[in-house]
Amino acid sequence: MSKRFKSGAALVAALLFTATEADAAADVAHILWKDLRPATQAVAEDANLPMIAAKLPDHGETLSLNLQDKTIKLAGYALPVDREGDLVYQFLLVPWTGACSHMPTPPPNQIVLVTPAHPYTLKEAYEPVAVTGVLKPGMEKSQLFILDGVSIVQSGYTVRKAEVASVDSVPDTVTLPVNSPWNFLNKKKN
Repeated sequence: MSKRFKSGAALVAALLFTATEADAAADVAHILWKDLRPATQAVAEDANLPMIAAKLPDHGETLSLNLQDKTIKLAGYALPVDREGDLVYQFLLVPWTGACSHMPTPPPNQIVLVTPAHPYTLKEAYEPVAVTGVLKPGMEKSQLFILDGVSIVQSGYTVRKAEVASVDSVPDTVTLPVNSPWNFLNKKKN
């Protein structure tokens, strides 16, 4: 009788865990980069968004507050801010390869400062990743160390204690111009 009770209790616990996990997954909003901009702001169809944002009265600093404190999942490209070797403790999530480094910086409402729940092993800069966590709107400045010096980059959102997973592609990636020095990052590796 005791064995049956233990087996039944284990089954109930497993079902509850699965149901809780399914509820948590249902509460995750899968968003695209356009969801981080106000509906009135121009949509990026190419890498000219920084130039478009520079002409806007707010320079792309108006944030979308309808996702505030919601658990989101967003795919983009990881650009390390704080790293030790291949372990990354904090990174900028950006909508296209080469952003912030030798290319114009996206507007703040197109940059997310991500702090992973656990250090993330990054294989290469601009690795495509999906980030899941609670989105917090708010301007933050980060020092980005690039080849030709230090750059200060302003992000419009943060996700702390994020789950980070490598992905094959970013569904709404911005297409880089043909003459972009970062086009090699868009090619599939064998």
